[in-house]
Amino acid sequence: VQLVESGGGLVQAGGSLRLSCTASRSTFSFNFMGWYRQAPGKQRELVAAITSGGGSTNYADSVKGRFTISRDNAKNTMYLQMDSLKPDDAGVYLCNARDYTDYEVGRIEYNYWGQGTQVTVSS
Repeated sequence: VQLVESGGGLVQAGGSLRLSCTASRSTFSFNFMGWYRQAPGKQRELVAAITSGGGSTNYADSVKGRFTISRDNAKNTMYLQMDSLKPDDAGVYLCNARDYTDYEVGRIEYNYWGQGTQVTVSS
C-alpha cells in the first residue's frame, strides 16, 4: 500500500491549506486513517483521525475548530482542510492508515505511512 500526500506549502499566519492523501487501494478498507504532524524537536502527534465510513472524527485540542478531516472513499483520498493557520501548526504532515486481518491464530495489524508534506507558516 502506498500513501501519497500533497498540498503542503508556505502560507502566512491566518491562511489556509488543504492537504490530500491518496492511497493505492480503496480507502474504505482502512478502519483508521489520520494525519500526524512532525515538528522539529517535538514528538510526532496525531492531529486528526477519521473512521472508515467517515462517520467519526477526532482532533487534537490545538486544532479543534480550525482543521477539518474528511475522506472520499470513491477517490481513495483523505483530506485535511487547515484554516486559520498558526506558526505552531508548521511541520511535516504525514498520512497514516491502518487495517487488520483476522486469522484463526490471532489478528495481524497493518500500519501504513506516507512520506509527508511540509507545511510552513510564516508569522
